[in-house]
Amino acid sequence: QVQLKESGGGYVQPGGSLRLSCTASANIAGINAMAWERQAPGKQRELVAAALRDGSAHYAAFVQGRFTISRDNSKNTVVLEMNNLRPDDTAVYYCNAGRPGLGDNNAYWGQGTQVTVSS
Repeated sequence: QVQLKESGGGYVQPGGSLRLSCTASANIAGINAMAWERQAPGKQRELVAAALRDGSAHYAAFVQGRFTISRDNSKNTVVLEMNNLRPDDTAVYYCNAGRPGLGDNNAYWGQGTQVTVSS
């Protein structure tokens, strides 16, 4: 069982930046995919970015070069740096450890952190 705790959400104006951090209660080195998902009001949850064990990073098309995901297996953390935020980035952001579709046996999610982008 892996518990995930997110931090760093908040309120920001369009064009601003936020840094989301997620700390896992267990070692993440053996987990292939560490990811961030988000869910906006009235919409389905969607994948934002994933950092794989091989060092690669993958992003949803809507990221358009604005976000950077990174993981630190020695600290059991995954970070999402978000720049040039837009109002349509407003959502609850969830940390995710493990994606069965990418070879992981189990998947875990945190409670989520709210990101609000508004002027």
